[in-house]
Amino acid sequence: MTNSPSIFQRTQARDAAFSPYAARNATSKGRERPEPSDGKRDNYVTDRERIVRSKAFRRLMHKTQVFLAPRGDHYLTRLTHTMEVSLLARAVARNLNLNEDLTEAICMGHDVGHAPFGHLGEATLAEVSGTGFRHNRQSVRVVELLENGGQGLNLTWEVRQGILRHSKGRGGIEGQAAEGLDTLEGQIAKIADALAYVNHDTEDAIRAGMITDRDIPVSVTAVLGKTRQEWVVTLVRDLTETSWAASGDAPTTSVSLPVIRMSARVSAAANELRDFLFKRVYEPASANEQAERARDIIRLLYRHFLANPASVPDDYSIPGEPPERRALDYISGMTDGYALLVAESVKPGSTKGFWERGVPVSLPR
Repeated sequence: MTNSPSIFQRTQARDAAFSPYAARNATSKGRERPEPSDGKRDNYVTDRERIVRSKAFRRLMHKTQVFLAPRGDHYLTRLTHTMEVSLLARAVARNLNLNEDLTEAICMGHDVGHAPFGHLGEATLAEVSGTGFRHNRQSVRVVELLENGGQGLNLTWEVRQGILRHSKGRGGIEGQAAEGLDTLEGQIAKIADALAYVNHDTEDAIRAGMITDRDIPVSVTAVLGKTRQEWVVTLVRDLTETSWAASGDAPTTSVSLPVIRMSARVSAAANELRDFLFKRVYEPASANEQAERARDIIRLLYRHFLANPASVPDDYSIPGEPPERRALDYISGMTDGYALLVAESVKPGSTKGFWERGVPVSLPR
């Protein structure tokens, strides 16, 4: 059996072998609440395991990515999106000799605060609450406070900061890196999030019949390739080659820290694909009748729990906080199906026709 000293030495050796620009276990800014360490495991490995074992992470399998209540088993959910982000991000981190465990922990936690019904659910919560609700900030709230009976997961600063800063809104795919706030691993997770969704959302849109392969701009396929598999290879290779200074193996005289970026050519193609998806997929999908019904369900739930704060379970909010905050915490944590189930109990008939097979009769919480 491997003894403790050899495990500790192996962890130290792995830390030392990373790129000089990598985030290291030994130099982490630590946790909000200090914890004793046995020296056997990397802090970021612990963080990743805590996230994956959380209730919020498990609920991602029943949260919408883009298509609401799709008729088919192969559409993306928040969980499968999260896994694809992690796969892409880890490949880049490995190529650049950066910290894969930190990269993966950020990816696993980046969407745990996402509302039901995708981004239209997020936008509706922001609208009704007037708080500017954002899923990245809610994800941090989940891991810092809401999980584990109000104790949170007590993750490291680097993971929490990576989760907070992963969202880019309608800006470019690469976003803006901020020295002192973004680790290279966090930058990878941020870009991988966008690259993963433009890839798999294209596949889902074709599956749904909203677009065909022939609709994708030739200027995109000429750069990224003709298949989604080719796109992934192109994107990972380009991120690796363009960001090679981050590996520590490239000669440089620059005094500034390296950043994770794509080449101008590939970045332009990826952003053109993203703009194409907004025009042909995301905006139409958020403007149909089913999308409006989903918004109505979010509005109904928020009004109900705002007026009846005592009906918000303590397991999904913090007792004593304002009713607005408790309503937001509870509703944003719901899966699509559970939101429908609760809405039906609040106002019978409110979900009629949303799913062809009707509202599920029971969903455990």
